[in-house]
Amino acid sequence: MPFQTTLTEALGIAIPVVQGGMQWVGYAELASAVSNAGGLGIITALTQPSPADLRKEIQRCKMMTSKPFAVNITLLPAIVPPDYDAYAQVVIDEGVRIVETAGNSPGPIIKKLKDANIIILHKCTTIRHALSAQKLRVDFLSIDGFECAGHIGEHDITNFVLLRRAAQSLTTPFIASGGFGDGEGLAGALALGACGINMGTRFMCTAEAPIHENVKQAIVAATEGDTELLLRRWRNTSRLFKNKVAIEAKKVEKESVTGKFEEIAPYVSGKRGRNVFITGDIDEGVFSFFSPLLSNSAVLGSYSHNGCSYRVNG
Repeated sequence: MPFQTTLTEALGIAIPVVQGGMQWVGYAELASAVSNAGGLGIITALTQPSPADLRKEIQRCKMMTSKPFAVNITLLPAIVPPDYDAYAQVVIDEGVRIVETAGNSPGPIIKKLKDANIIILHKCTTIRHALSAQKLRVDFLSIDGFECAGHIGEHDITNFVLLRRAAQSLTTPFIASGGFGDGEGLAGALALGACGINMGTRFMCTAEAPIHENVKQAIVAATEGDTELLLRRWRNTSRLFKNKVAIEAKKVEKESVTGKFEEIAPYVSGKRGRNVFITGDIDEGVFSFFSPLLSNSAVLGSYSHNGCSYRVNG
């Protein structure tokens, strides 16, 4: 029988699984594959060097799937920020009807997209931020617990607590993000009040993910202890794969007398992180990661919900 939640009904997808909008991973190949499999694939806007390149990537994705897919627009702090308005306009012009937003001061971009009747999924790491996003008329909230990869916020609240607080506090439907890698996790999220999950690291191990096989094998072999938290000193805490460079960076962060970001910047360079995916050298740089204890099975899980049994295939 069909798997129906508020998320699947609103987005027109078959399975309540949203692919994470991962930098250097969310290209058309992966997004279309996830959408074709019944979930919601996501193209990462800032993986594209310009709005014109994003337009081409959206058009490529349309050639690979007739199913719904989304674009992630994450607003990051920068001395010279990207032209977010132009990226959003491309999404509107190309007729993409779902956008995942995240980051700082998203109000103007969300308003622009909502005025174009686009469905918005907005990511939050606290209930306070989620309540603020509700006022912006977002359609879904993505609630990120402490377990998530990448930017985890500064409050260290786990999903078991955060999701129940979301169910008690929010009127906007929400999906669960952070630490989900199989069907059992999906069932748990539904039981806690979510209408779906956001899953990132697991999709990094798929054939369609544009990263080196060495990285995929390292993720599959990882344990629950193979993550490192960096940049807490600068209130930009990130969960990363625990490799040599992450361990060295952690040492610099702890021992720095000046506390200047410049001391750790060479270790957390985005260029070095991208090179990991290209060269397969696990210790070339840092990259976002949560340890999902992957299995080699193609089946993500079997579970029951509301008296019905389901299987999600990867």
